[in-house]
Amino acid sequence: MENPPGVFVSRVRRARRAPWPLSSGGDPIPVIKQPEIRVNERIRVPQVRVIGDDGAQVGVLPVREALTMAQSRGLDLVEVSPTARPPVCRIMDYGKFKYEQNRRARKAKKNQHQMQLKEIKMRPKIEEHDYLFKVNHAREFLEERDKVKVTVTFRGREIAHQDLGRKLIEKVIAALGDVATVETPPRSEGRTLLTVLMPKPAKPGVAAKPPAKDGGVAPSSTNDKPGRAPAS
Repeated sequence: MENPPGVFVSRVRRARRAPWPLSSGGDPIPVIKQPEIRVNERIRVPQVRVIGDDGAQVGVLPVREALTMAQSRGLDLVEVSPTARPPVCRIMDYGKFKYEQNRRARKAKKNQHQMQLKEIKMRPKIEEHDYLFKVNHAREFLEERDKVKVTVTFRGREIAHQDLGRKLIEKVIAALGDVATVETPPRSEGRTLLTVLMPKPAKPGVAAKPPAKDGGVAPSSTNDKPGRAPAS
């Protein structure tokens, strides 16, 4: 059918969608699939090596016979080693097995600690009780497996006495030497002198100190002076 005079219809061919995702350069991105556990009728090999629900070796059986054995006990036949020759299957309660597997995964994820960078701020002429307060906070952060950034800020004419700030930084490093190592050596950035400390590797069998509970939460940056009432 011809188009009416003065009317032009453009035909746009729809591009075929690639069956796999592409990178920015146009190359296909490999998709990594999790290995699939084959259970019961999905096990399609002639023979399997069977392990009983009590852990005992049953031996090599035709897959149909192994499946019948599992079903007679009200259990499942689960392929646990598909690359073996013949594949190894175990008689078990697959639903209970998946539940325990997921529970262990959730517990492991819950126990993982994401390392954070905390900050301790000081002044070159900090008073001794303020210094001890901040060092104790830094020790708590390190024992909770977090990094600590220690900064000494100079104001006004204090910049002419950077040696005081460097001595203070070195004093902090020495005070925390039993729980920390220096990740970033002391360096100057404008009017600030800083260093970054990281916790020492945990000793085998020694668990990290759990974070503080509500009501005892340690701040991520300590630059307030304790024990002083606000000015009226």
